[in-house]
Amino acid sequence: MDLIELLQYAFFRNALLGSLFASIACGIMGTYIVTKRLVFISGGITHASFGGIGIGLFFGISPIISAAIFSILSALGIEWLSKRNDVREDSAIAVFWTFGMAIGIIFSFLAPGFTPDLSAFLFGNILTITTGDIIFLAVISAIVTIFFIMFFHPIVYISFDREFARSQRMPVVFFEYLMMVFIALTIVACLRMIGIVLAISLLTLPQITANIFTHSYKNMIWLSIAIGYIGCLGGLLMSYTLQVPSGASIIFFSILIYVICKLGKNIYTVKSRN
Repeated sequence: MDLIELLQYAFFRNALLGSLFASIACGIMGTYIVTKRLVFISGGITHASFGGIGIGLFFGISPIISAAIFSILSALGIEWLSKRNDVREDSAIAVFWTFGMAIGIIFSFLAPGFTPDLSAFLFGNILTITTGDIIFLAVISAIVTIFFIMFFHPIVYISFDREFARSQRMPVVFFEYLMMVFIALTIVACLRMIGIVLAISLLTLPQITANIFTHSYKNMIWLSIAIGYIGCLGGLLMSYTLQVPSGASIIFFSILIYVICKLGKNIYTVKSRN
């Protein structure tokens, strides 16, 4: 079966659309995460979201909705605790990371009736995303894009020099809390695609690959979106060809892109010096 034939299937078209919107949201938010060095915090939010999934299964509501609420509360909690002088940032992350996973495991096992396959949430499967998931991703990517266009310069100042932003009387704390909410929503929106275990990768791998070629914040966003989408497309084709999970394939292909770009840049640098 070639690519043209695959496009005739609704699940594959959904995967392509989902990949596009996820690449936009993750490309924008991931650039903020990498430049502000929030990778570990984002990992804590990602794993804490499992608590919301377990609660959703227990009470019979949408796991994605409950995961979104739980992730937002966890993100705000981590941000609040990490700003306190009596709590270290890594300790605050560990509290919500482990609490979310514990709550998720307990409530998922206590859930009445048939419990869905939790591996779908842990490792994701882009081929199972629904129209509702695509709409959620589209809305998140649109909101994040509009917000960054409107407040691009304050976000850049806060990302690189928080104290300078405060000296310019920017609402730094408000922006930081709001960005944590956006990070949480972006992570939850991508859960069905690549799962809890791998979600943080889509928020970091395209960015560090883009950073090989540019140090401009704006260019890094554009490159991250493009690299993220290429990684998703390559992972989809790899998943179909080898019959392996799509989430892991996307991340593997994204890492492959990074390695090729890094080696290519190093070779070019050595040759240019000689």
